[in-house]
Amino acid sequence: MRTHELVLGWIEQQLSSGELVLGGRLPGERTMAEQLQVSRTSVREAVRILEAMGVVRAGVGSGKDAGTIVIAEPGSALGSTLRLHVATRHLPVADIVETRVLLESWAAARAQPGVPELYEAAELLDQMDAAPDVDTFLGLDARFHVALAQAAGNAVVSAMMASLRGAIENYASELTGNLPDWNATSGRLRAEHRAILAAVNANDGRKAADLVAAHIRGFYTEAGVGSASTQD
Repeated sequence: MRTHELVLGWIEQQLSSGELVLGGRLPGERTMAEQLQVSRTSVREAVRILEAMGVVRAGVGSGKDAGTIVIAEPGSALGSTLRLHVATRHLPVADIVETRVLLESWAAARAQPGVPELYEAAELLDQMDAAPDVDTFLGLDARFHVALAQAAGNAVVSAMMASLRGAIENYASELTGNLPDWNATSGRLRAEHRAILAAVNANDGRKAADLVAAHIRGFYTEAGVGSASTQD
């Protein structure tokens, strides 16, 4: 095991035991190095990894923001990693589509009417109606789907959808070039969004789940990503 992994293992143990909590600070670099009998370089490398993972934020100087503070931003870190793997073409877009269907249909079936995330989703739909270009539309579209998933109240699903957001925008943007008529497609997508939101607000989870699955698969089938699977 490399020495920085010893540091990561120790920090994980501290978090699991409750010795470190959200908002807490890691010991100083020198203190950790002496306590774990590793080099300060190893401590520094471990902290950089944790920053990339969205677990800590390292601040410099003095004051309340100084030091390495425990945070929780899994969606941001997972999103960066996922976008890189999508860019390598190692993860097939068709597989990501089916993952979206699984996550979003589950979330749509369990979304709770009246929660703030659904009001945000409604506002995003209004903004989509006035979107000046494709990229703006797709950015709002991705945020709508994240808000819809968050309405289910499951922290893990929310984090996974937040992590997918950037990848969704990126590959959706690439695929729009395959569409015969973007204006027609965007009009259909907006209508489908509103039907999904209406089903959720009516507390018809089954209908919302079916609509969101058909909505996701329909776009990618139209854009030429394989054939839409019918298995949920």
